[in-house]
Amino acid sequence: MEVCNAQKLICQAEYAKTLRPLLPAEAFLPDPSKLVILLINWAILILGWAIASYLDRWNLYLLWLYLPLAIVMGNSVIVLLFSSHDLMHGSVIRNSHILLRIISLLGLAMLWMPPTLWKAVHNREHHNKTNSLADPDRNYLYKQPKTWGKWIQHVCVPSAEVNPISLIVGMATAWGTHNLRNLASVLFFNSKSVNFVPAAFTVKTKERWLIAGELFVIFMIHLSILVYLQFNFLKIVLSYFLPIGIGYAGAIFYIYTNHMLCQMTSVNDPLINSISLRVPQIFDKLHLNFSYHTEHHIFPGINSDYYPLVQELLKIHYPKRLNLLDAKDAWHLLMQTPRHYKNEDTFTDWAGEKSVSCAIIENYKII
Repeated sequence: MEVCNAQKLICQAEYAKTLRPLLPAEAFLPDPSKLVILLINWAILILGWAIASYLDRWNLYLLWLYLPLAIVMGNSVIVLLFSSHDLMHGSVIRNSHILLRIISLLGLAMLWMPPTLWKAVHNREHHNKTNSLADPDRNYLYKQPKTWGKWIQHVCVPSAEVNPISLIVGMATAWGTHNLRNLASVLFFNSKSVNFVPAAFTVKTKERWLIAGELFVIFMIHLSILVYLQFNFLKIVLSYFLPIGIGYAGAIFYIYTNHMLCQMTSVNDPLINSISLRVPQIFDKLHLNFSYHTEHHIFPGINSDYYPLVQELLKIHYPKRLNLLDAKDAWHLLMQTPRHYKNEDTFTDWAGEKSVSCAIIENYKII
């Protein structure tokens, strides 16, 4: 097989070319039934807020009974992100731009993510430049300026240096920080010289206005929720901040493991720059197989139901190349390694004193 360069990195297109003929045609057809999943989870949130509107009438010693519902609502926030993720990649509906725009805006509203920004930062930038110097979702480089964006990641992201309290806060807020720095970059500057993001990117003028407009709609949705809850402290904490914090923490657990433990690559090789997780089957059912992240990077638009089949093919055709880790092992590695890139295959800490090879994941890979 032809390789892309002397480092034996294989282009994403080469994997797709090899594996696509081995997959059934229906794997590449849109699956509109997944819209039901998105709507069900919005319904769960609405039900949770409806019940929360009566919390001021509950006895204080009974408030703990709302916590299981808050956890379910938090899971719905996760599912809204992952189902919208599939929707925006075209695996749910196609050729209906107005419907896609409306549903994606609803799906991403709880994540404060304008769909136009998502298309730019995730579909266009991240997927085409995965874990390269130009990827806005990669770790910061040690040599990059110590900006507020880099400092927040250093303080809140799992690493060998992170403080337990700031890690807990970070898990609940890191998604918001990711959005804030990208929104600030494109709305206020829209320049590749911006240094508070790992890698700056630009959007067209029309996209910039769409992002601003979508952000305003999202703001109004959140404001409407708070108005419905009467800005009551108890209601807002239990049914708004707590579910959102749980949802953001659950989503970011997956996102942290996607690429942060991998080496940087100058060529988009998903088997080298991405990680798939092994999680309990119930989480794959709930979260639309999001743990199969390498498989997603090979076929971004495939029906997520077929990710397990892609993984089996990878094990056959690219044995020992796939980064497949148990979720607990991936988390252990995140907590045992520094979080900045010293170079493309070495991690270092904030001070640049440590050196840990990215190849450390080889000791945890599941063959």
